[in-house]
Amino acid sequence: MAEDAAAPRQADVAMDERGGAALATAFHNQVAYCKANRAPITAGIVAAIWTAVESGRGGPVGERVRRWPGAPLPDALPLRIAGGLHALHLSGQEPALGPIYAGAQGDAAGIVSGALERHAAFLLPWLDGPPQTNEAGRSWAFVAGMLWLGSRGLPPAFECLEIGSSAGINLMLDRYAYSLGDVRVAPNNAVLTLKPEWRGPPPSTERKVGFVSLEGCDVAPLNLRDPAEALRLKAYVWPEHSERFVRLEAAIAAAHQAAPRIQRVTAAAFVENRLRRHQAPGTTRVLMHSVMWQYMTEPEQERITAAMANAGAQATMERPLAWLSLEANRTVHRHELTGRYWPGGNNWALLATAHPHGEWVEWL
Repeated sequence: MAEDAAAPRQADVAMDERGGAALATAFHNQVAYCKANRAPITAGIVAAIWTAVESGRGGPVGERVRRWPGAPLPDALPLRIAGGLHALHLSGQEPALGPIYAGAQGDAAGIVSGALERHAAFLLPWLDGPPQTNEAGRSWAFVAGMLWLGSRGLPPAFECLEIGSSAGINLMLDRYAYSLGDVRVAPNNAVLTLKPEWRGPPPSTERKVGFVSLEGCDVAPLNLRDPAEALRLKAYVWPEHSERFVRLEAAIAAAHQAAPRIQRVTAAAFVENRLRRHQAPGTTRVLMHSVMWQYMTEPEQERITAAMANAGAQATMERPLAWLSLEANRTVHRHELTGRYWPGGNNWALLATAHPHGEWVEWL
C-alpha cells in the first residue's frame, strides 16, 4: 500500500525521551502514521487534541497531558486520548463529535477542546493505561509463521502461548479461515475469513496447521462478553476502517460461543511458568505476540528472552520451541513479522512486513 504523499513524515525520536519536545513529536508522528494508513478522521482528531493541549485548553485532561511524566511515544499517549474520545462518541454522550466522526472538517479543534473540558470524568481514566488494540486481522501472521515453521521441519501441531492477549481475539485464530497468497487454511464453520493483499511468494507449500492448545495472558484482560469492555475495544478501532468493526463483531460472537483462555498475570511470569510444563512429543510450543512488546519494561523483556533461551537450549526436533513476533519497528516505521525456533534457531528471521491491521502483507 503506497503511503499518502501528502502525509507528514514521522520524526525520529528516542523512545525514552520525555518533556515538551517529545510530547509534540509523539502527536506529530501519530498524525503522520494515521494519514499514511488511510485514517484521515483519526489523524484530524489527534491533531485537534494536540491543538487544544498546546494552546493550554482541554481542562483537566489537557493539563494532565501537558504534565505527562512518562515517555509519550512508547506510552501511546495520543491514542489513549483518541480512544477515549471515540468511546465518548460511540456512547452518544457528546453529539457535537458526530460531524467530525462523519468526516466533516469544521472547527475540530474547538469541538474536541470542548469535549475534553466537559467530559473530564469520562476521559481521564482512558489515560491510565495503554491502548487495547486487539485485532483479528493480525492472526494471519501467526498462521503464516506456523506454516513457515512447518516448512522447517517442526511438527505442525502447535501449543500456542500468547502474551499481551488483551481480549483474546488472536487466541481464537483456530476459528478463522485464511487466504494467504495461494495457500488457504480453513477450519470447519469459520466465523470469518482473513484475506490480506498478499505480495510475494506463499508462506509455505504446506497447508497443515493444527492446534493442541491456545492460551494467553494479560495484566488487564478484557472480556468480550461484557458490553462495556467490548465498547473499549471498539473505541480503539479507527472509524475509517469499517472492516475491522466487522472482524471485531465476529470475534465477539465467537467469544460468546466459547471464551478464549486468558490468565491475568504478567507476561514474564506466564512465559516462565508455561515453559516449565511438560510438552508432549510431536508438538511445537510457540510463544507469540503482536503490537505489545513496546509496552513492557526492559527488565520484563529480558526475563522473557532469558526464559526462551534457556528453554530453547533444551529443545529437540521432537519437542521444539518457537517464537513469532509481529511488532512495530520504530526505526524504519513499519510492522515486521519475525520468527525463530529451537533447536538451532539462534537468530531471528524477518518473514514479512505488513500493514498493522492486516490489509496487506509483503512476504520475504
